[in-house]
Amino acid sequence: MLKIGIGADHAGFAYKQTIIDALTAQGYTIHDFGAHSEQSVDYPDYVHPLALAVEAEELDFGIVVCGSGNGVAMTANKHQGIRAALCWTTELASLARQHNNANVLAVPARFISIELAQEMVDTFLKTAFEGGRHQNRVGKIACR
Repeated sequence: MLKIGIGADHAGFAYKQTIIDALTAQGYTIHDFGAHSEQSVDYPDYVHPLALAVEAEELDFGIVVCGSGNGVAMTANKHQGIRAALCWTTELASLARQHNNANVLAVPARFISIELAQEMVDTFLKTAFEGGRHQNRVGKIACR
């Protein structure tokens, strides 16, 4: 079963907990990077360790959650081996995997329902990268 890292700030805490419960029930191995309450925190403190673990292939995928999804996505994308996709529909979550081989899903907790967030997570984790013509493009993302 896949190993999934999940991290959030205070605005994403409740969504993170609900997503963890759902993924655990489905048999996924979950690593919770925090936050561990709704007390105000700085999202980079949780996203950087998650991104490092995904880059090191200790985890298969990451899920990051904050109010808008922007801060966690920007932070994760500072890492060369990360392709974090900010999504607000299941179609975007699917395309992020199919066309971009995204390895981190960024969720905007203040702008979508928890039900939609869970659907996006399921779609993201179950959608394969198409490769082919997309592989060349994905290969050009990192600027090493």
